[in-house]
This record gives sequence, C-alpha cells and structure tokens, in this order.
Amino acid sequence: MITQCPIRPGCKYIYKFTIIDQEGTLWWHAHVSFLRATVYGALIIRPRGGHSYPFPMPYKEVPILLGEWWNTNVFDVEKLAVATGAAPNLSIAYTINGWPGDLYPCSENQMYKLKLLQGRTYLLRIINAALNHELFFKIANHKLTVVSIDARYTQPYVTNVVVTAPGQTVDVLLTADQPVGSYYMAATAYASADGVLFDNTTTRGVLAYDGAPSSTTPLMPVLPDFNDTLTAHKFYSNLTGLVGGPHWEPVPLKVDHEMLVTIGLGLEPCPANTSCKGPKLSASMNNVSFVRPTSLSMLQAFFFNVNGVYTTDFPAKPTIEFDYTNASINNNIPMLFAPKGTKVTKVKFNSTVEIIFQNTAILGVENHPMHLHGFDFHVLAQGFGNYNPATDRKKHNFINPQMRNTIAVPAGGWAVTRFTANNPG
Repeated sequence: MITQCPIRPGCKYIYKFTIIDQEGTLWWHAHVSFLRATVYGALIIRPRGGHSYPFPMPYKEVPILLGEWWNTNVFDVEKLAVATGAAPNLSIAYTINGWPGDLYPCSENQMYKLKLLQGRTYLLRIINAALNHELFFKIANHKLTVVSIDARYTQPYVTNVVVTAPGQTVDVLLTADQPVGSYYMAATAYASADGVLFDNTTTRGVLAYDGAPSSTTPLMPVLPDFNDTLTAHKFYSNLTGLVGGPHWEPVPLKVDHEMLVTIGLGLEPCPANTSCKGPKLSASMNNVSFVRPTSLSMLQAFFFNVNGVYTTDFPAKPTIEFDYTNASINNNIPMLFAPKGTKVTKVKFNSTVEIIFQNTAILGVENHPMHLHGFDFHVLAQGFGNYNPATDRKKHNFINPQMRNTIAVPAGGWAVTRFTANNPG
C-alpha cells in the first residue's frame, strides 16, 4: 500500500501512463503477496519511428523470461511462511519462458526451443522474473554482447555469462556464428549466502540452428558455481553507460541529499495467538523494519494530508553505527530485533539524491537486489566490506556509469547510487 490500494478480486483497474526517455526491456508483475511468482510479462519499448537502435539491427527480437515454479498455490507458500515465521518453501524449478526444461521429473518435453539461422544476429531480451533468486544465464559455445540493462543502453560488453537479480533486465546480442547444431541455454541460481537453502536446480532450453538434425544432442554450457561471487561481481561492475547514446543522462555532480542505508535480514517476535514457532524473519533498513499501512495508501495519505499513516523521520544514516559486515553482529540482539515503523524520507523536487546501500551481516551476508520505483539511477561504484568515504569515493565513476532501476548490492558489500528526484510521488 505505497502508491495505491490492491485491486479487489473481480475488479479491474486501468493504468494510463506516458513513456518518456525510455527504450528497451521492462516488465510488469503482480504486486500482492507471492502472486508475482506467476503473474508477470514483458513490457518492451522500441525506438520511435525514424529512430534506430545504437547497435546493428538484429534479425529478430526474442524475450527470454526467467522464472520460478512451485507445484502449489504460491499464495499458500507465503501464508505458510507467515504462519510459521520461517523462510518460504523453496521453488521446485526454474523456467525459461514458462518451460522448466528436461532436467526436471516428467518434463522432458516441456522445454523452450528457439530456431536460429546461421549467421544471423538476435536480440535476446532477458528478464529475471524469479521471486527470490539471482540467476546465471549462459548459452553453450556462444558469446553474448550486452547492449542494454533495465531499459538503459550500455557500452557493448562481451561476455559468456549473464547475471541478473530479480527485477532486472538485460538485452544481449547473440550471433549464430557456430557450426550448425543444437545448443542449450541454461539458467541456475547465484546464491551468495552461506548455509541458506536455495533452489539448486537448473532450467534449460534449446537453440537449434536451421538444418540441425533433430537427433543431435545439444551441447551444454559450463555454468558457474552457485556461490561464484567473483563472476557475478565482474559482470555487474563492468557494465557502463553509453555516453551520448539515446536517453543518456550525465551524472549530476552536486548532491543535495545524501543517505547511507543499511540493508539486511533480522528477526521479530511472533505475534500472540499465532502458530509461529519462534522469532520470525524480518527485513530492515537503517535498523527500521517497515510496517505496511492497512487503511489507505501512503500516496493517498500524502495528497489528502491524512495524519497517522506514516512519519517523515526515516533516518539518513543508521541510527546505530557498527561494523556492518562483521559476522559477529548476528549475536547482537538490538541489531537482530529492529524496531517497527512506517517511515519515509522527504526530498525537494529536482534535488540530487545519493543513496549508498550497505549490506550487513546481521543474519549472514548475501547479495541484495534493491529497486527504486519511479526512477533510474546512476551506479557510481560497487565494492566489498564497509563503505569508506575516505577511500571509496576515489572509485566513483562520473564519466560513463551504468544506469538502471534495480541494483544487486554485493554480498557483504555496498553500492553507490545517484538520481534526480524529478518524479513527484
């Protein structure tokens, strides 16, 4: 209940919006409970008539939606997690365009297949629509050239593996330059947290060159290890913006509002008269665990001056400073049990906001995807350990930083983002 109340069962809601300064791959999804696990789709914005891509025109464009699958109602998955206080039950499969692939039981014929013409170049629009997992994506014996992320053009970046966090999109050029045959595309989890259970399976589809015998056994790519943080960080941190390209925005140099925001998981006591077996999981930012409004949306409360829905005292830095990535803090009770609140930060229109996201080790370090609604931001720098202004500011990229709307904050690390607050709401 941030910008609007949920759409009730049997009702409808018409969205009308203007697309400004955006080209590329975005997506839409349900935003209530775990419904996002299966209710989603691609939202592709192409250049206006008379304009072209800032890269060679592909022969064909192909959306590649990576998802997760449960053999049960996903609403019940979340309901059980809330009731017990534990993490949600794991998905049983990943999917490519809705198909799990032939590595799962009883799914030999449930595999996405893409026909290729040798010598042609294809634009794959990769979307990570998974609920909980970052994913490695790879195609056997083929290089991929990244040309856009989160509907923002990039300097072409050649790689043999793509890494995406939930919510992110990556557009890549694939040239069918290998011998005629069949090749697997595959996706599997990048799981950076030690000792945390995850869906350690692999989905795959087939790229079949025109003329390839149907009896040919496809080649399988060698995927990174599930905890290969170095490969993930190399991909995430080597992407840069396309300076002078369509919709390029230079970095605003004067910062009006600076924030250091710690992120991580903690615990909270189980409510009385529940079946919860003990403290349950609870996320927090700057030692505040968010409480969703129940009566009306925060946006409605703001525009109609309704008091009591939220407060405007979200801290610009942690209320308690500590050694953020030191594993020993998971024994610190005040850190584990963050106070609850519905707090916001107010900034002036057109001001420049810098947010430094700092991962914590309160319940173990892991990579955290962070999404900013309503804005794209520059990613000035990323690194490991505690952010140190004295040394890490020297790493900021003010020339050609990547722009995106979702950042995967490195496991046990930090990311510096900056944007102009020019979208009221």
